[in-house]
Amino acid sequence: MSPAPLPLSVAIIAQNEELRLPECLASCSFADEIVVVDSGSTDRTVAIAQEAGARVFVEPWLGFGRQKQLAIDRCANDWVLVVDADERVPPETAAEIRAAMLANAGAHAAFALPRRNIFLNRWIRHAGWWPDPVVRLIDRRRCAMSPDPVHEGIVAQGPVGRLAHPLVHLATRDLGHSLAKLNRYSTIGAQELQAKGRRVTYAAALGRGLWAFLYNYLFRLGFLDGGEGFVIAVTDGANKLFKYAKAKALQDNPPPP
Repeated sequence: MSPAPLPLSVAIIAQNEELRLPECLASCSFADEIVVVDSGSTDRTVAIAQEAGARVFVEPWLGFGRQKQLAIDRCANDWVLVVDADERVPPETAAEIRAAMLANAGAHAAFALPRRNIFLNRWIRHAGWWPDPVVRLIDRRRCAMSPDPVHEGIVAQGPVGRLAHPLVHLATRDLGHSLAKLNRYSTIGAQELQAKGRRVTYAAALGRGLWAFLYNYLFRLGFLDGGEGFVIAVTDGANKLFKYAKAKALQDNPPPP
């Protein structure tokens, strides 16, 4: 007799994701439970999640790391797949996740999956965007999300295995969305630098932005991804430039206590 499959929860955080959430939820329907933590959506995000059968919690925004940990803590099962609203779980990936859980027998605390990043409808294979392994399938008894407000990650107390089949990540809806994301992330990054007491200059901001562009476009072969690769390199360079420029502005004009 085959052993019974372990129950699996999916943890998703969302805000104003009515356009992308339905396809994400549909791709996660193989799981035993889906938990969505919403941070104050003003569109139909909450209703869409409830209609799909997800357990929905509305919580104030705490930053990416703490918000995802909140979603993990709301899950009923020990094994949790952490998924973003702009990600999809293909059927072959879902099957491999189930098989890995069944065969694990406690050997791994978590599993990393490759991520197929789609930018402006193109699969990006260079500039560090492939295979882009991310730890997402976790035994929450032995794992926790780092508290970082951005660029968060899983801290695992035990071995981390690797799966072969990828998540699909729809990295941007359009260039306007990409610019809005750049503005948001650079602001959070600047606030982090200020909180750490880092002293910066506008010259350093320019240097970091230029280096980020060259590193991604030339040294990480972003030029092989055509025009999309160029836009990605420019965007990453601009993100670094504005992150440090905003930190310099905060340094010179700190907000009132």
